[in-house]
Amino acid sequence: MEEKVHFYSDCLKLVGTFYTPDNRKDGERLPTVIGIHGGSGTSTANALKIIGQRLTDAGYAFLTFYHRGFGDSEGIRGRSIWQNRLRDIQDSITYAQQRPEVDPERIGLIGLSIGGAYAVYTAGVDERVKCAVEVGGMGDGERRFRTRMPYYDFMALQDQIKEDRIHRVLTGESKRRPYRGNEYLGPEHQKLREKQKDKETYDKQGYPLENTDNLMSFKPESVVHQIAPRAVMFVNAERDAIVPVDEARSMYAKAGEPKKLMVISGSGHGEVYPANNPEVFNSIMKESLEWYARHL
Repeated sequence: MEEKVHFYSDCLKLVGTFYTPDNRKDGERLPTVIGIHGGSGTSTANALKIIGQRLTDAGYAFLTFYHRGFGDSEGIRGRSIWQNRLRDIQDSITYAQQRPEVDPERIGLIGLSIGGAYAVYTAGVDERVKCAVEVGGMGDGERRFRTRMPYYDFMALQDQIKEDRIHRVLTGESKRRPYRGNEYLGPEHQKLREKQKDKETYDKQGYPLENTDNLMSFKPESVVHQIAPRAVMFVNAERDAIVPVDEARSMYAKAGEPKKLMVISGSGHGEVYPANNPEVFNSIMKESLEWYARHL
């Protein structure tokens, strides 16, 4: 069963979808997983719907929503500030706990791409999260940029950010670029974007450079040790040109038990999505469902 829902975070209306199994018994309170979308706000929407279907088939309730500024939610379009997203997720937990279908003591998270990093950070600072799964997330925003681009390009990016900080103070707005204009892509992802460009429309306004500036200070790795004794699972692709697999390995090394690391050999960032590589996606769902069954 699928229900359109909404809740509020910092007085902004956030819109989402709540899924429950068709065979749920009256009065039954279910373990519940909250799905967190990626940075574009669009590319993971269909994947999260399929994840929701898989989880409800396994007896879980599932909630996914658009962060402020994305989808049908209120907020400045395309603006992504990690402190705000953290509040959105924590408020989504509060909302889920009020629903009669949800067992408030059994809340899990799953996040895709940057959403995976938010899942880790939220679990690190909010003990209501009993089990988290991150797929393709990073541990340190600045390190992730430094390791993915030539140093000259990194210095040029820093210059652009410095100029944009002044521009924001004087005008109240951040300069906007296409979503992938804020990224440094490897050949694998360039080919994937060409394949997808007719299937997906990004926000025509572009995305604020402020997003990249803010992401530099985002370090889920700094709180990952606080998740234990609650459970966390890291899933990253071996040949990921967007989020190097060493990000997951570094977080895993700093996390306490119970923890698990799944490295998908020969695959890239986009292949974790069902539309791109169903075999890889199915393997991730199999491991995730086993992890939730054990810890949630």
